[in-house]
Amino acid sequence: MFATLQRCLLAGCLLWLSASPLAQAATIQPEASKTHPQSLSVNKEAPLTDLIEADHHAVPQLPPTWLAIPFMVLLLMIASGPLMYTHFWHRHYPQIAVGLALLVMGYYALVLHDLVRPVEALMEYVQFIALIAALYMASGGILIEVNRQATPRANLGLLLIGAIIANLIGTTGASMLLIRPFIRLNRGRIKVYHIVFFIFMVSNVGGALTPIGDPPLFLGFLSGVPFFWTLQHNFLPWLTVLALLGVIFYYLDARNTTGIKEAMAPGKPTVRLQGGHNFIWLALIIVAVFIDPNIFTWVPAFYYHGHAYSFVREVILLSVAGLSYYYANQHVLKENEFSLDPLKEVVLIFIGIFGTMVPALQLISTFAGSEAGQALITHNTLYWSTGAFSSVLDNAPTYLNFAAASMAAQGADIGQVASVQAFAAGGVFKNSVLQLQAISVAAVFFGAMTYIGNGPNFMVKAIAEQMGIRMPSFFGYIFRFSVPLLLPALLIVWLLFFASA
Repeated sequence: MFATLQRCLLAGCLLWLSASPLAQAATIQPEASKTHPQSLSVNKEAPLTDLIEADHHAVPQLPPTWLAIPFMVLLLMIASGPLMYTHFWHRHYPQIAVGLALLVMGYYALVLHDLVRPVEALMEYVQFIALIAALYMASGGILIEVNRQATPRANLGLLLIGAIIANLIGTTGASMLLIRPFIRLNRGRIKVYHIVFFIFMVSNVGGALTPIGDPPLFLGFLSGVPFFWTLQHNFLPWLTVLALLGVIFYYLDARNTTGIKEAMAPGKPTVRLQGGHNFIWLALIIVAVFIDPNIFTWVPAFYYHGHAYSFVREVILLSVAGLSYYYANQHVLKENEFSLDPLKEVVLIFIGIFGTMVPALQLISTFAGSEAGQALITHNTLYWSTGAFSSVLDNAPTYLNFAAASMAAQGADIGQVASVQAFAAGGVFKNSVLQLQAISVAAVFFGAMTYIGNGPNFMVKAIAEQMGIRMPSFFGYIFRFSVPLLLPALLIVWLLFFASA
């Protein structure tokens, strides 16, 4: 077992070491085109045998190794800034994040003469922020007041309900809807572990069952993975890790007897809802998510290097964000202590993340698609590699890159819907279902390992701090909670569902 785990970790390290000049030299061809490998126009109706033929003339020019340094610098500053140089960080993090992103994207455009990746990064960022902003604004206008004793059973029940709801309105929607009621329920006894387990169970693990639940799965759905595939294949790992985390949380919460009597106002236990009309805005957001040219051909779109883009969805989402805020009940906003600061922090920090992580993802993806990389691709290495990089890179593009590498290793093409559907169905491709399951589960679950693994993590942290809770630092979160509490649960998931498969 441990030998297998060591091989998986070694494979992950080799994927990272693929950024070395030696790996680049092995993968760049002298006459290589600078075109993105997925930049060719595609025919979704073509037979599968035609779809899986590779174009050997579209090899991307890899960036130099040092271009991954800005991302590492940003990561270290996110980790150390709030703790070691608080005033400087809070004052200058926007300039730092945007400046590092512009440095990397400028190198692509001016030195590598590659405009494809900066444009794609911008498109993905706009799509990401539009959804995050809409869910944050719409849910901020809903006030849920829970008046009952904050027992371990009640807290665990709320976390499990949040995990289920996350599959209907996304992890961001569920997090923004429930984090304030969860904190208010535990007034007088709130501890850091409450917020951490909320991030674990509601903001990440909960959304593993549907494409709506978490951005990585939605990208897979847009690429051709059937809508109910995640429910069918992710249910047992989802149930397992929620059960494990639930037991740990219950144990911790049962030992926390501080302020239990004071946590409940006088009177009969009640649940009160205000601002219910904002659920209409949430429903519109869910509908808008599917307005995509890859799903419906009637959606107006423009094509850039073979990819269909339509900002109809983003215009709707941003309109919903503005309208839901404008028509929100002001009393509800006041009671929720609603502020745009958490959203502002995510918007600015993720400019830096989306802009600087492009070289790292490109180098990893290129190596994974090479002959040496393909030899390392198994469901075990995909689980740990996807998980490791989803912890420190945004989990949505990480999912897409490892899924593309896994498919490319067997001749499938993530840019072709029919090819993706065949890969998800199995049969034609060896262990393809198990590999895609490993990527899907790891991308969602490991997003909880750090504050930057998934968008809602940062927002929940910011709201908790706004409400007076002193959250741990970046590394404090990892070493006090993620490694000792979450990682063993993820190890058990691997042992049960992947190690011996």
